Amino acid sequence: MHKILNLEELVALKQLEKEKKEECCDLEIDQLYDLIIPPGTVVSIIYDIVEEFGLEPVTRKMFVGVANSEEREILVLRGPLEKVQAAEKFLYDEMKAWIENQ
Repeated sequence: MHKILNLEELVALKQLEKEKKEECCDLEIDQLYDLIIPPGTVVSIIYDIVEEFGLEPVTRKMFVGVANSEEREILVLRGPLEKVQAAEKFLYDEMKAWIENQ
């Protein structure tokens, strides 16, 4: 039986991996960038980005001007600038291909 993709499990798994590394990374928080994942993004694409580019999935509270125009928790993928830029291009290309195939 196949496993159902669950974003909460992905975030928790990556957080656990981060804690096990014991802060061995030399990147400071000001050297990290966030790729905001638009609500409604296909979950399998998010999984592919996290695995391929090694970005850390985290949530941020942000103002979202859709429907109720309220502050919501948004999924972002955090990492160094080069990886975030490559992941952004990958996200755009994958979403475009997914839309064209629908």
